[in-house]
Amino acid sequence: MALSSVRVLELAGKYPSSLCAMILADFGVRVIRVAWDQRDIFEFVNRGKQSLALNLNTPEGAVVLEKLCLQADVLVDPVPGGVLGPGKLLPEDMLQKNPRLVHVKVSTGMKLSSKYSQSRGHDINFLALSGVLSTFGRKHEKPYVPPSFLASSAGGFLGAFGTVMALFERAQSGRGQTVDANVIESTAYASSALWYLQKMNNFKGVKVDHLLDGSAPFYGTYRTSDGKFMAVGAVEAHLYELFLKGLGLDPSQLPTQLSWPDWPRLKTLFADIFAKKTQAEWCKVFGELDACVTPVLTAEDISQLAKEEMGTSFITDQQQVIAPMPVPFFSKTPASVPSTRNAVLGEHSEEILRGYGFSKQEIARLHVSGVIKSRYYLIPAV
Repeated sequence: MALSSVRVLELAGKYPSSLCAMILADFGVRVIRVAWDQRDIFEFVNRGKQSLALNLNTPEGAVVLEKLCLQADVLVDPVPGGVLGPGKLLPEDMLQKNPRLVHVKVSTGMKLSSKYSQSRGHDINFLALSGVLSTFGRKHEKPYVPPSFLASSAGGFLGAFGTVMALFERAQSGRGQTVDANVIESTAYASSALWYLQKMNNFKGVKVDHLLDGSAPFYGTYRTSDGKFMAVGAVEAHLYELFLKGLGLDPSQLPTQLSWPDWPRLKTLFADIFAKKTQAEWCKVFGELDACVTPVLTAEDISQLAKEEMGTSFITDQQQVIAPMPVPFFSKTPASVPSTRNAVLGEHSEEILRGYGFSKQEIARLHVSGVIKSRYYLIPAV
């Protein structure tokens, strides 16, 4: 795969940093996940990773990690201020001992304001502090919460992207660097269009935010007779004409597209028409018109399509879950999702340490002193 020569150490932490390392693993990186206990809510982010159970709260554990960092390409670090917390194993020290190391931080504090720099939070808080949550919903209504992990995913994906860029730069300079994919700032950057839309005060007399917040009758969703939904994005004039044609309406008998005072009446009219046919029937109608009208597919619909089409967009993972394939797709070095189960905590501890030059005697001593755990060394031989 594209990144098969890269070695990454991931310190177990929050979802954004774990997602960052999972993306790298999907494209061939050998990811070693360093953890002392198994506390993952989202187990899927550990796919394709090896497991090293290392107690970083001991001085010996810190020494082991430092030795691993001397040979690693990348360290994914979820802890602000230092690998083991403020003042312990500082990234600057590691970069000095291994100048080729790329240190990736996927932090969650807000860099713009010191007031929120150490704030704890979940995805809703990151969206709120990025300014993005305030744009979700219609004007004069409270923001609605998207049922996803938009902010955390933005941090994870941009963290992986930043890792690859730092490795590319290292190939030229010979030196690593620190990559800070702050979740809040990553969310704002991934939503750049929202900031520029604010500068567009109007579009032919209509406020742009009213075009995209569901207020417009030609940009929203409609329920069909079978309880499903169709999504309409007929913004351009020629698409709007095709949309009306699909509904069987005569444009000359209706208000103009951008006559926003008439939008509530048009939305009611369109809703009544959509309610007369099933989703499949509407798909047939608009499949011939190409008016930016599509079905709203559910997870069950995607699963059925994946089974019928046998395509490469979705796969059945090791937990028998229909999941998206890693993107982008490569013609020569495609990504791959392992079909085997995720690693058990400490499953590869001894194998990893041997690969990094630790002797059998050193590994045994680390076991006895409680610095590492191994799936195969839980009960010493008598």
